[in-house]
Amino acid sequence: MKIADNKNYYTDIWGCQMNERDLEIIENLLDEMGASKSTSMDDADIIILITCSVREKAENKVFTKLGELAKLKEDNPNLIIGVCGCMVQQKRVLKRIKHRFPQVDLVFGTYNLHRLPELLSKIIERKDNRVMEVWDEWDELGKERLESIGLNRKDYLKSKVIISYGCNNYCSYCIVPYVRGCERSRPPENLINEIRFLADKGCKEILLLGQNVNSYGKDLPGEMTFAALLEHVIKVEGIKRIRFMTSHPKDFSNSLIKVISESEKICNHIHLPVQSGSNKILEMMRRGYKREEYLKLVEKIKNSIPDASLTTDVIVGFPGETEDDFQDTLDLVKHVEFDSAYTFIYSTRTGTEAEKFDKQVEEKIKKQRLQNLMQLQNKISLRKNKELVGKELEIMIDQKRDVKNGKTSYMGRTDTNKIVAIEEFSENILGTFQEVKIIEAKTWSLKGRVV
Repeated sequence: MKIADNKNYYTDIWGCQMNERDLEIIENLLDEMGASKSTSMDDADIIILITCSVREKAENKVFTKLGELAKLKEDNPNLIIGVCGCMVQQKRVLKRIKHRFPQVDLVFGTYNLHRLPELLSKIIERKDNRVMEVWDEWDELGKERLESIGLNRKDYLKSKVIISYGCNNYCSYCIVPYVRGCERSRPPENLINEIRFLADKGCKEILLLGQNVNSYGKDLPGEMTFAALLEHVIKVEGIKRIRFMTSHPKDFSNSLIKVISESEKICNHIHLPVQSGSNKILEMMRRGYKREEYLKLVEKIKNSIPDASLTTDVIVGFPGETEDDFQDTLDLVKHVEFDSAYTFIYSTRTGTEAEKFDKQVEEKIKKQRLQNLMQLQNKISLRKNKELVGKELEIMIDQKRDVKNGKTSYMGRTDTNKIVAIEEFSENILGTFQEVKIIEAKTWSLKGRVV
């Protein structure tokens, strides 16, 4: 009998796609223990929260959720509540959970994810009433264990593959290096074996993940680079599309541009976070490049990959940002013409260098700048999408939607990562590639008809 037989589990997640991949691993481990996934917290015997600490808002949501779970725990004292992820790697958060949330039974961090079965067993068997184990770094056994768990996926059509953990950049606003640790590249042979496994299971598209995929291999022996890794991945039979994120501009090499431009498998979508268009702010952020260098890189990409879509991240209201600095950002956005942008108001993160910076920008000014930036970007995004109306594009159909009158509507994505809603169709086309004529454009999506 498995230790969690006849138990239901429920998971809740905040944060990035790295967390989404961690979620898959956690659910695989729970499945292997004999537990079954529940769609409701009310029916669960085990609840695991996968947390994010990039922004204060995400942390506050977790604390709010823990407060709500106290009532469930009161009604069901045998309920096991666990918290993991980036948040608990911070000592202040761990201390707060320990003293203010007695309903939490289990805490584990990003370095000991692989220990979940052992930790959970202690609670289920009532060897310990409460288990809190958060490591500051991987041990050798942990590194080996991470390579051997989590191959299985709930859905194989599109699969995420983590190629590296942690980050070495220490941008002044970012907490990630402190909670995810220093960068560690996974061995290339392990990655290729995992991707072959996924291809054999029917995977058509993979997303290679890392805090900075472009610096992959710098900590490995030999001459392995991200461009070289992609050349190996391209050769895996069965994989039709290859995506990756996130790219750091300072490490985006000419060889990487060349590999993307020459491969039909690598999608023509590049997420290239700029964060600011002001050299002063970029230096304060410790981004490692200047505005002019970023624009030169964009020019190289557009010249070599004319059909590429570029997306980005932008932070407004960073400490010391003046109106001139913000205008520099707007000017860069106008110049590059991103297909879309994730835009954020700067929020102070405890434990980062920027927390101590003077000249914090007033909240009212931050919000106004964000609105101005979004209005500009929305106009650009809509115009670029309208240019696609009437064109026929290859779409990978990856979602089923509503069924009406015997017909089903579907969703898919273009090579350039644009979302396309497909008109109702009588055949089952989920998981296939279809030629679709674009008939309507909105700011964030397209509508199309299968040709």
